[in-house]
Amino acid sequence: MIVGERKPFSEILSMVEGDSKILILGCGSCVTVCMAGGEEEVKILGSQLRMAFRRNGNNAEVTELVALRQCDDEYLEDTPLIEKVKDADIVISMACGVGVQHASTFFNRVIDDKTIRVVPALNTTFMGANIDVGEWHERCLGCGDCVLEKTGGICPITRCAKSLLNGPCGGSFNGKCEVNKDTDCAWHLIIERLEALGELDNLKKIEMYKDWRPSHSGGPRKTVREDMKI
Repeated sequence: MIVGERKPFSEILSMVEGDSKILILGCGSCVTVCMAGGEEEVKILGSQLRMAFRRNGNNAEVTELVALRQCDDEYLEDTPLIEKVKDADIVISMACGVGVQHASTFFNRVIDDKTIRVVPALNTTFMGANIDVGEWHERCLGCGDCVLEKTGGICPITRCAKSLLNGPCGGSFNGKCEVNKDTDCAWHLIIERLEALGELDNLKKIEMYKDWRPSHSGGPRKTVREDMKI
């Protein structure tokens, strides 16, 4: 899942300076799970903005809504939502960076008589897994060339501080990374997993250096499934 965390309130407040109609739009997917942009977080931000406005004698109107996903047209096509966006001076998106960009593009495509300003309330951090209550760890970099079948399901690109592809460096100690003593050495974990799987011979295969061109080609990547297109 995509993990995010809310920006400092002072930064969000500065984004809406001078606006009188503010729409806070939450997202019901990833950022709801990581407790950054779901219904409860939308309510909290709305309350904070109203209190700040009252202290400053500001009569700005704050509206709160949540879309199931902001990265998909299907969940933004709701007519009442579009009307509220159209009526707002600014939309504060509590989605990840993908959702913010997609919502901005969508609303400015379907609303043709004004330009819609969509700003982010969150900082998008990484793709990760829910390890414990209130705790998420990065697990995938989206490199586009997965090697997990060779490393026992543990990603060396993401979990090794040096993104090494052919075994550990000489700096790990007692299973911990030399860059951060609180971080497990990825290759220590990989070797333990391969041993348990009976696949230690994988270590004898030299993995070629990562070809970053597909993910660093000078533009956004895309995937097209022709079998799903109508």
